[in-house]
Amino acid sequence: MRRDGRAGKVVVLIGISDIEAAAERIAGHVVRTPTLPSPGLSTLLGAPVTVKLELLQRTGSFKARGATAKLLSLGEAERAAGVVAVSGGNHGIAVAVMAAALDVKATVVMPRSAPVRAVQLAEEAGASVRLTDGMDTAFSLVTRLRDEGLTLLHPFDDPVVVAGQGTVGLEFAADAGELTDVLVSVGGGGLISGVAAALRDRRPGVRVWGVETEGAEAMSEALAAGGPVPVKLSSISSTLSAPAVSQLTYDHVSALVTEVLVVPDREAVRGCVELAEHAKVWTEPAAGCLLPAARRVLERVGDGARLGLVVCGGNATTTDMSSWVEQFGLR
Repeated sequence: MRRDGRAGKVVVLIGISDIEAAAERIAGHVVRTPTLPSPGLSTLLGAPVTVKLELLQRTGSFKARGATAKLLSLGEAERAAGVVAVSGGNHGIAVAVMAAALDVKATVVMPRSAPVRAVQLAEEAGASVRLTDGMDTAFSLVTRLRDEGLTLLHPFDDPVVVAGQGTVGLEFAADAGELTDVLVSVGGGGLISGVAAALRDRRPGVRVWGVETEGAEAMSEALAAGGPVPVKLSSISSTLSAPAVSQLTYDHVSALVTEVLVVPDREAVRGCVELAEHAKVWTEPAAGCLLPAARRVLERVGDGARLGLVVCGGNATTTDMSSWVEQFGLR
Protein backbone atom coordinates (compact mmCIF):
# COMPACT_ATOMS: atom_id res chain seq x y z
CA MET A 1 0.00 0.00 0.00
CA ARG A 2 1.03 3.63 -0.42
CA ARG A 3 -0.38 6.82 1.05
CA ASP A 4 -1.55 9.69 -1.11
CA GLY A 5 -2.18 13.05 0.53
CA ARG A 6 -4.96 15.00 -1.14
CA ALA A 7 -7.04 17.96 0.04
CA GLY A 8 -5.91 17.45 3.61
CA LYS A 9 -6.88 13.79 3.50
CA VAL A 10 -4.63 10.75 3.64
CA VAL A 11 -5.77 8.01 1.27
CA VAL A 12 -4.26 4.54 1.24
CA LEU A 13 -3.68 3.35 -2.33
CA ILE A 14 -2.62 0.00 -3.75
CA GLY A 15 1.15 0.05 -4.30
CA ILE A 16 3.26 -1.63 -6.94
CA SER A 17 4.54 -4.15 -4.37
CA ASP A 18 0.93 -5.28 -3.77
CA ILE A 19 0.42 -5.78 -7.49
CA GLU A 20 3.74 -7.60 -7.91
CA ALA A 21 2.79 -9.91 -5.02
CA ALA A 22 -0.57 -10.60 -6.69
CA ALA A 23 1.19 -11.36 -9.98
CA GLU A 24 3.45 -13.88 -8.27
CA ARG A 25 0.49 -15.45 -6.47
CA ILE A 26 -1.67 -15.96 -9.54
CA ALA A 27 1.10 -17.00 -11.94
CA GLY A 28 0.29 -20.41 -13.37
CA HIS A 29 -3.43 -19.96 -12.68
CA VAL A 30 -4.20 -17.21 -15.22
CA VAL A 31 -3.05 -16.29 -18.72
CA ARG A 32 -0.57 -13.55 -19.57
CA THR A 33 -2.82 -12.14 -22.27
CA PRO A 34 -1.45 -10.69 -25.51
CA THR A 35 -0.51 -7.03 -25.84
CA LEU A 36 -0.46 -6.16 -29.53
CA PRO A 37 -0.48 -3.19 -31.89
CA SER A 38 -3.76 -3.06 -33.81
CA PRO A 39 -3.25 -1.88 -37.39
CA GLY A 40 -7.00 -1.97 -38.00
CA LEU A 41 -7.88 0.23 -35.04
CA SER A 42 -4.94 2.51 -35.75
CA THR A 43 -6.31 3.15 -39.24
CA LEU A 44 -9.87 3.53 -37.95
CA LEU A 45 -8.94 6.06 -35.26
CA GLY A 46 -6.08 7.79 -37.05
CA ALA A 47 -3.59 7.22 -34.22
CA PRO A 48 -1.42 4.29 -33.09
CA VAL A 49 -3.45 1.85 -30.96
CA THR A 50 -2.19 -0.99 -28.77
CA VAL A 51 -4.64 -3.47 -27.28
CA LYS A 52 -4.40 -5.59 -24.13
CA LEU A 53 -6.62 -8.57 -24.96
CA GLU A 54 -8.11 -9.55 -21.61
CA LEU A 55 -11.04 -11.16 -23.41
CA LEU A 56 -8.59 -14.04 -24.03
CA GLN A 57 -8.17 -14.50 -20.28
CA ARG A 58 -9.52 -17.59 -18.54
CA THR A 59 -13.31 -17.21 -18.15
CA GLY A 60 -13.33 -14.57 -20.92
CA SER A 61 -12.45 -11.50 -18.87
CA PHE A 62 -9.92 -9.92 -16.52
CA LYS A 63 -12.06 -10.94 -13.55
CA ALA A 64 -10.21 -14.25 -13.25
CA ARG A 65 -7.17 -12.35 -11.95
CA GLY A 66 -8.78 -10.71 -8.93
CA ALA A 67 -10.88 -13.76 -8.11
CA THR A 68 -7.83 -16.01 -8.15
CA ALA A 69 -5.75 -13.61 -6.08
CA LYS A 70 -8.46 -13.50 -3.42
CA LEU A 71 -9.14 -17.24 -3.42
CA LEU A 72 -5.44 -18.00 -2.97
CA SER A 73 -5.24 -15.55 -0.06
CA LEU A 74 -7.96 -17.26 1.98
CA GLY A 75 -7.24 -19.13 5.18
CA GLU A 76 -8.39 -22.70 5.77
CA ALA A 77 -11.54 -21.70 7.65
CA GLU A 78 -12.52 -19.14 4.97
CA ARG A 79 -12.08 -21.74 2.24
CA ALA A 80 -14.06 -24.33 4.18
CA ALA A 81 -16.95 -21.89 4.65
CA GLY A 82 -17.25 -21.42 0.89
CA VAL A 83 -17.25 -18.12 -0.97
CA VAL A 84 -20.10 -15.91 -2.14
CA ALA A 85 -19.93 -13.33 -4.92
CA VAL A 86 -22.26 -10.80 -6.53
CA SER A 87 -21.99 -10.18 -10.23
CA GLY A 88 -23.55 -8.76 -13.36
CA GLY A 89 -21.89 -11.61 -15.25
CA ASN A 90 -18.12 -11.82 -15.58
CA HIS A 91 -17.14 -11.78 -11.91
CA GLY A 92 -19.62 -14.57 -11.27
CA ILE A 93 -18.18 -16.69 -14.08
CA ALA A 94 -14.65 -16.07 -12.82
CA VAL A 95 -15.44 -16.91 -9.20
CA ALA A 96 -17.33 -20.06 -10.18
CA VAL A 97 -14.61 -21.38 -12.49
CA MET A 98 -11.60 -20.44 -10.39
CA ALA A 99 -13.20 -21.61 -7.14
CA ALA A 100 -13.91 -24.99 -8.74
CA ALA A 101 -10.29 -25.18 -9.93
CA LEU A 102 -9.11 -24.53 -6.38
CA ASP A 103 -11.68 -26.87 -4.76
CA VAL A 104 -13.66 -24.13 -3.01
CA LYS A 105 -17.46 -24.18 -2.92
CA ALA A 106 -18.96 -21.05 -4.50
CA THR A 107 -22.31 -19.29 -4.42
CA VAL A 108 -22.91 -16.60 -7.06
CA VAL A 109 -25.70 -14.03 -6.85
CA MET A 110 -26.76 -12.32 -10.08
CA PRO A 111 -29.65 -10.11 -11.15
CA ARG A 112 -32.08 -11.67 -13.60
CA SER A 113 -30.84 -9.12 -16.14
CA ALA A 114 -27.45 -10.85 -16.20
CA PRO A 115 -26.61 -12.59 -19.48
CA VAL A 116 -28.16 -16.06 -19.68
CA ARG A 117 -24.82 -17.45 -20.80
CA ALA A 118 -23.12 -16.08 -17.66
CA VAL A 119 -25.64 -17.90 -15.47
CA GLN A 120 -25.13 -21.10 -17.45
CA LEU A 121 -21.34 -20.92 -17.24
CA ALA A 122 -21.40 -20.34 -13.47
CA GLU A 123 -23.76 -23.28 -12.99
CA GLU A 124 -21.73 -25.53 -15.29
CA ALA A 125 -18.65 -24.76 -13.18
CA GLY A 126 -20.49 -26.09 -10.13
CA ALA A 127 -21.49 -22.86 -8.39
CA SER A 128 -24.84 -22.41 -6.69
CA VAL A 129 -26.46 -19.51 -8.56
CA ARG A 130 -29.05 -17.28 -6.89
CA LEU A 131 -31.01 -14.79 -9.03
CA THR A 132 -32.59 -11.56 -7.78
CA ASP A 133 -34.78 -8.88 -9.34
CA GLY A 134 -32.00 -6.29 -9.62
CA MET A 135 -28.38 -5.52 -8.88
CA ASP A 136 -29.22 -3.64 -5.69
CA THR A 137 -31.10 -6.65 -4.30
CA ALA A 138 -28.25 -8.90 -5.42
CA PHE A 139 -25.82 -6.91 -3.29
CA SER A 140 -28.27 -7.05 -0.37
CA LEU A 141 -28.55 -10.84 -0.62
CA VAL A 142 -24.79 -11.25 -0.76
CA THR A 143 -24.45 -9.17 2.41
CA ARG A 144 -26.95 -11.45 4.15
CA LEU A 145 -25.17 -14.59 2.98
CA ARG A 146 -21.86 -13.18 4.19
CA ASP A 147 -23.42 -12.47 7.58
CA GLU A 148 -24.62 -16.09 7.66
CA GLY A 149 -21.04 -17.31 7.37
CA LEU A 150 -19.97 -17.45 3.74
CA THR A 151 -16.70 -15.76 2.77
CA LEU A 152 -17.32 -12.67 0.67
CA LEU A 153 -15.40 -12.34 -2.59
CA HIS A 154 -16.33 -8.77 -3.51
CA PRO A 155 -15.93 -7.74 -7.17
CA PHE A 156 -14.15 -4.47 -6.37
CA ASP A 157 -14.25 -3.43 -2.71
CA ASP A 158 -11.22 -5.49 -1.71
CA PRO A 159 -7.56 -4.47 -1.97
CA VAL A 160 -6.49 -8.04 -2.79
CA VAL A 161 -8.92 -8.14 -5.72
CA VAL A 162 -7.85 -4.69 -6.92
CA ALA A 163 -4.19 -5.74 -6.77
CA GLY A 164 -5.09 -8.83 -8.79
CA GLN A 165 -6.75 -6.69 -11.45
CA GLY A 166 -3.69 -4.44 -11.36
CA THR A 167 -1.63 -7.24 -12.88
CA VAL A 168 -3.31 -6.24 -16.18
CA GLY A 169 -1.54 -2.89 -15.92
CA LEU A 170 1.72 -4.49 -14.84
CA GLU A 171 1.76 -6.63 -17.99
CA PHE A 172 0.57 -3.78 -20.22
CA ALA A 173 3.37 -1.54 -18.99
CA ALA A 174 5.95 -4.25 -19.61
CA ASP A 175 4.71 -5.39 -23.01
CA ALA A 176 3.44 -2.27 -24.81
CA GLY A 177 5.48 0.19 -26.81
CA GLU A 178 5.21 3.93 -26.21
CA LEU A 179 1.80 5.03 -24.91
CA THR A 180 0.39 8.43 -23.99
CA ASP A 181 -3.17 7.49 -23.00
CA VAL A 182 -4.75 4.27 -21.72
CA LEU A 183 -8.51 3.72 -21.68
CA VAL A 184 -10.11 1.33 -19.18
CA SER A 185 -13.78 0.47 -18.71
CA VAL A 186 -15.34 1.20 -15.31
CA GLY A 187 -18.02 -0.75 -13.49
CA GLY A 188 -17.28 -0.84 -9.77
CA GLY A 189 -13.80 0.45 -10.50
CA GLY A 190 -11.60 -2.48 -9.52
CA LEU A 191 -9.90 -2.84 -12.91
CA ILE A 192 -9.15 0.82 -13.49
CA SER A 193 -7.95 1.24 -9.90
CA GLY A 194 -5.44 -1.57 -10.24
CA VAL A 195 -4.34 -0.61 -13.76
CA ALA A 196 -3.90 3.04 -12.80
CA ALA A 197 -1.86 2.08 -9.73
CA ALA A 198 0.42 -0.09 -11.85
CA LEU A 199 0.85 2.52 -14.56
CA ARG A 200 1.52 5.29 -12.06
CA ASP A 201 4.63 3.39 -11.02
CA ARG A 202 5.74 1.86 -14.33
CA ARG A 203 4.53 4.50 -16.82
CA PRO A 204 4.10 7.68 -14.75
CA GLY A 205 3.65 9.94 -17.78
CA VAL A 206 0.70 8.00 -19.18
CA ARG A 207 -2.80 9.43 -18.74
CA VAL A 208 -5.49 6.94 -17.68
CA TRP A 209 -9.10 7.50 -18.78
CA GLY A 210 -12.13 5.66 -17.46
CA VAL A 211 -15.14 4.79 -19.61
CA GLU A 212 -18.71 4.11 -18.50
CA THR A 213 -21.98 3.63 -20.37
CA GLU A 214 -25.04 5.79 -19.78
CA GLY A 215 -27.16 4.15 -17.11
CA ALA A 216 -24.11 2.63 -15.43
CA GLU A 217 -22.44 5.78 -14.15
CA ALA A 218 -21.50 4.90 -10.59
CA MET A 219 -17.99 6.35 -10.79
CA SER A 220 -18.97 9.52 -12.67
CA GLU A 221 -21.67 10.27 -10.13
CA ALA A 222 -19.30 9.52 -7.25
CA LEU A 223 -16.73 11.95 -8.64
CA ALA A 224 -19.41 14.63 -9.01
CA ALA A 225 -20.67 14.02 -5.46
CA GLY A 226 -17.25 13.78 -3.80
CA GLY A 227 -17.70 10.15 -2.79
CA PRO A 228 -19.66 6.95 -3.51
CA VAL A 229 -23.40 7.37 -4.00
CA PRO A 230 -26.13 4.92 -5.09
CA VAL A 231 -27.11 5.20 -8.75
CA LYS A 232 -30.03 4.10 -10.90
CA LEU A 233 -29.05 1.44 -13.42
CA SER A 234 -30.44 1.17 -16.93
CA SER A 235 -27.52 0.31 -19.23
CA ILE A 236 -27.57 -2.85 -21.34
CA SER A 237 -24.02 -3.41 -20.09
CA SER A 238 -24.77 -5.53 -17.04
CA THR A 239 -21.05 -6.12 -16.47
CA LEU A 240 -20.57 -2.39 -15.80
CA SER A 241 -23.70 -2.00 -13.71
CA ALA A 242 -22.52 -1.51 -10.14
CA PRO A 243 -25.15 0.16 -7.91
CA ALA A 244 -22.33 2.20 -6.33
CA VAL A 245 -18.56 2.24 -6.36
CA SER A 246 -16.60 1.67 -3.17
CA GLN A 247 -14.56 4.17 -1.20
CA LEU A 248 -11.50 2.13 -2.17
CA THR A 249 -12.06 2.44 -5.91
CA TYR A 250 -13.29 6.03 -5.67
CA ASP A 251 -10.07 7.02 -3.92
CA HIS A 252 -7.94 5.42 -6.62
CA VAL A 253 -9.85 6.93 -9.52
CA SER A 254 -10.05 10.41 -8.02
CA ALA A 255 -6.29 10.36 -7.35
CA LEU A 256 -4.95 8.57 -10.44
CA VAL A 257 -7.39 8.89 -13.36
CA THR A 258 -7.53 11.88 -15.71
CA GLU A 259 -11.28 11.70 -16.31
CA VAL A 260 -14.16 9.25 -16.59
CA LEU A 261 -16.03 9.54 -19.89
CA VAL A 262 -19.61 8.34 -20.42
CA VAL A 263 -20.90 7.00 -23.74
CA PRO A 264 -24.38 5.92 -24.84
CA ASP A 265 -25.23 2.22 -25.04
CA ARG A 266 -25.78 2.60 -28.79
CA GLU A 267 -22.22 3.79 -29.29
CA ALA A 268 -20.87 0.99 -27.08
CA VAL A 269 -22.61 -1.56 -29.30
CA ARG A 270 -21.31 0.20 -32.40
CA GLY A 271 -17.87 -0.09 -30.79
CA CYS A 272 -18.35 -3.87 -30.49
CA VAL A 273 -19.13 -4.05 -34.22
CA GLU A 274 -16.07 -1.92 -35.05
CA LEU A 275 -13.83 -4.06 -32.84
CA ALA A 276 -15.05 -7.15 -34.66
CA GLU A 277 -14.55 -5.61 -38.08
CA HIS A 278 -11.30 -3.71 -37.54
CA ALA A 279 -9.54 -5.49 -34.66
CA LYS A 280 -10.94 -8.97 -35.36
CA VAL A 281 -12.01 -9.52 -31.74
CA TRP A 282 -15.45 -10.35 -30.30
CA THR A 283 -16.25 -8.14 -27.33
CA GLU A 284 -19.10 -7.10 -25.09
CA PRO A 285 -20.41 -3.51 -24.71
CA ALA A 286 -18.24 -3.05 -21.61
CA ALA A 287 -15.28 -3.17 -24.01
CA GLY A 288 -17.04 -1.71 -27.04
CA CYS A 289 -17.51 1.56 -25.16
CA LEU A 290 -13.75 2.15 -25.40
CA LEU A 291 -13.88 3.12 -29.09
CA PRO A 292 -16.27 6.10 -28.90
CA ALA A 293 -14.38 7.23 -25.81
CA ALA A 294 -11.07 6.90 -27.68
CA ARG A 295 -12.33 9.31 -30.33
CA ARG A 296 -13.13 11.85 -27.62
CA VAL A 297 -9.71 11.41 -26.03
CA LEU A 298 -8.03 12.03 -29.39
CA GLU A 299 -10.06 15.23 -29.81
CA ARG A 300 -8.91 16.35 -26.36
CA VAL A 301 -5.20 15.54 -26.51
CA GLY A 302 -4.48 16.29 -30.16
CA ASP A 303 -1.60 15.10 -32.30
CA GLY A 304 1.00 12.69 -31.00
CA ALA A 305 -1.36 10.48 -29.00
CA ARG A 306 -0.58 6.78 -28.77
CA LEU A 307 -3.53 4.90 -27.32
CA GLY A 308 -3.73 1.78 -25.20
CA LEU A 309 -7.06 -0.04 -24.85
CA VAL A 310 -7.73 -2.64 -22.16
CA VAL A 311 -10.20 -4.92 -23.95
CA CYS A 312 -11.71 -6.22 -20.75
CA GLY A 313 -14.05 -9.04 -21.79
CA GLY A 314 -15.82 -10.93 -24.53
CA ASN A 315 -18.64 -12.91 -22.96
CA ALA A 316 -21.49 -11.60 -25.14
CA THR A 317 -23.23 -14.23 -27.25
CA THR A 318 -24.14 -13.89 -30.91
CA THR A 319 -27.78 -13.71 -29.80
CA ASP A 320 -26.97 -10.82 -27.46
CA MET A 321 -25.13 -8.93 -30.17
CA SER A 322 -27.79 -9.49 -32.81
CA SER A 323 -30.43 -8.22 -30.40
CA TRP A 324 -28.46 -5.07 -29.54
CA VAL A 325 -27.62 -4.32 -33.17
CA GLU A 326 -31.32 -4.63 -34.03
CA GLN A 327 -32.39 -2.56 -31.00
CA PHE A 328 -30.15 0.36 -31.94
CA GLY A 329 -30.66 0.14 -35.70
CA LEU A 330 -27.00 -0.55 -36.47
CA ARG A 331 -27.43 -3.07 -39.30
